[in-house]
Amino acid sequence: MHKFDIHILGCGSALPTTRHLPSTQIVDVRDKLFMIDCAEGCQLQLRRSQLKFSRMNHIFISHLHGDHCFGLIGLISTFDLLGRTSQLHIYSPDSTLENLMRPWLDFFCRDMGYEVVFHAFSPNHSEVIYDDRSLTVSTIPLKHRVPCCGFLFREKAPLPHIRRDMIDFLHIPYYAINSIKEGNGWTDENGRLWTTEELTVAPSAPARSYAYCSDTMPVGKVAEMVHGVDVLYHEATFASDAKARARETGHSTAAQAAEIAAQAEARRLVIGHFSARYDDESVLLKEAKAAFPHTLLAHEGMKIEV
Repeated sequence: MHKFDIHILGCGSALPTTRHLPSTQIVDVRDKLFMIDCAEGCQLQLRRSQLKFSRMNHIFISHLHGDHCFGLIGLISTFDLLGRTSQLHIYSPDSTLENLMRPWLDFFCRDMGYEVVFHAFSPNHSEVIYDDRSLTVSTIPLKHRVPCCGFLFREKAPLPHIRRDMIDFLHIPYYAINSIKEGNGWTDENGRLWTTEELTVAPSAPARSYAYCSDTMPVGKVAEMVHGVDVLYHEATFASDAKARARETGHSTAAQAAEIAAQAEARRLVIGHFSARYDDESVLLKEAKAAFPHTLLAHEGMKIEV
């Protein structure tokens, strides 16, 4: 099975503590690295994770609060110091981030050896913002104090495996194998059409998926959009006794995050974005597990295999 790993570089909220850094994650799909949010301290965490900077070409910013994007200018500068030449693609809601960062890039990063390409997406509806041969990334509209989206990473379903005995029996040439796998079948020398189903067997592993939802109040439509997801990361800034504070600041409680996971029939839930008020997040884990037993607490350095 191909690699599909999540690396937690930071899982705290706006106020950094000695225990947690603000939100940053790396999604590693087949050794392609995708960064989600880019907080202060992310470069040190990248070093500690031993992930290769050169394999990161895409950064997804959920929203423009500092604890999710203050690390960008430093990371961009470091890439240049490392001799980067390939483009860096940054995705964010509307065009505000590019408008803010262009003067910084012109001042601090003039004459860089590579290009930063900004991609704006709408925070009001879901859309595919990245697509390659093995993966799609779609936005998940969330409800926060500023325009905000989560991200859904979906592995494309692997093609079926061709049957070796049928290759030999029908003398199928090598060049036709991919066409058969893609559903076109094969017509033999007698004019008979053999269907893909007759010539292949189903792949051994289904396509996998990962959803990132931070920061947000509970949004019922999220459960529909990520239904059946293998791993759901959902912010759980507060415990239930701070529910009013969560609503005031546009966040969720651990119990609310667990309810979304249960409605989505997710396989696993990882909670994070912890408020600095908690020296021990076990209270959050206990509340979440009461509604969704398959819950994990995020922590810096955590690696999750999807």
